[in-house]
Amino acid sequence: MAHRDLQLAKAAKNDEFYTQYQDIQKEVENYIDYNPDVFRGKVVYCNCDDPFESNFFKYFANKFKSYGIKRLVATACVGSPIAQTQLQLPGIGELSNKKGLPEPRSSKAFRIEINEVSDLTKDGITNLNDVKWLLEHDKNASSLLHGDDKYTAGDFRSKECVDLLKQADIVVTNPPFSLFREYMKQLVDYDKKFLIIGNINAIIYKEVFPLLKENKVWLGNNYKVNAGAMFFEIPEDIANLEQVREIKTNEIGKKVYITRVQGVRWFTNLDHGRRHQPLPLMTEAEVIKFATKKPFEKYDNYDAIEVSLVKHIPSDYRGVMGVPVSFLDKYNPEQFELLGSNRGVDQDPNGIYGRGSILGGKETFKRVFIKHKRKTI
Repeated sequence: MAHRDLQLAKAAKNDEFYTQYQDIQKEVENYIDYNPDVFRGKVVYCNCDDPFESNFFKYFANKFKSYGIKRLVATACVGSPIAQTQLQLPGIGELSNKKGLPEPRSSKAFRIEINEVSDLTKDGITNLNDVKWLLEHDKNASSLLHGDDKYTAGDFRSKECVDLLKQADIVVTNPPFSLFREYMKQLVDYDKKFLIIGNINAIIYKEVFPLLKENKVWLGNNYKVNAGAMFFEIPEDIANLEQVREIKTNEIGKKVYITRVQGVRWFTNLDHGRRHQPLPLMTEAEVIKFATKKPFEKYDNYDAIEVSLVKHIPSDYRGVMGVPVSFLDKYNPEQFELLGSNRGVDQDPNGIYGRGSILGGKETFKRVFIKHKRKTI
């Protein structure tokens, strides 16, 4: 089950979950290891990121030269509490900041564009002074976003942001939890490469599952980190203190609450080495002997067997198997064929999949249906 904070965020459309720097680094490095030139000569767009607070922006600013990035752009629809209060931007009118009061969150949304990074400070781009230093370079720019008749300034769906998306090669960000379906569709419609964060339950969305099935999208590499969970920074006003793991103070003296969110995954169409590694398996007889001690049961309403644990997938079963959605963490498209799931009636034009899977008269948990592409031992 997804973490309660994530479900509450989706229900309330409160999407202020900020990704930690180290989690971005751990994931992105896998793609660099597989293809050192993956970002070389590319325009990287972080389109759901307050450029003054975003760790995505800071990370790619730090790696701008070593990764060979052509241009880095960041936008967000949430106004920054830093811009024009703690940090004045050249060419943009100053916002008021009364002393003795908490820092206001500006209603202004900004675009930051980095075209050149000369010599980073010893510790890299980590704080406001570093951002200010970047923006003082003539080839870098900042500007206000204005929005349009339909969307607020900085919304990824606004014309301004769509125009920036069209110019981008790779999008890397943590999109709004509540708009994940729409966000994913936009990336696919504009044929963009991407690396984004979402809930594992998105696997069975009708807008997402066909992309997984057709090998157009897959899960990222670091599912093993924190057992499939991630630690996010969240604002004080939505923090559930019972679930807060740590409280930090950032560079402007504001409290930052760290919470653990279960069931989080990276979704991508950038290649990485793990997805080509075969999943080691036991034979059906070995699984029965050493693990389950009982035969695999067949569903009441599907021509498939139930395999409740990924490690129990038999190497020699030639038919269809229903497995947990976490199978996608280890899915090798050369080893298995992804057929459907037991959720989402609109996912299968043939009408075979999309119905709940029944076992002994009881409905099972969420399952995806697979079969071997070739014999594996």
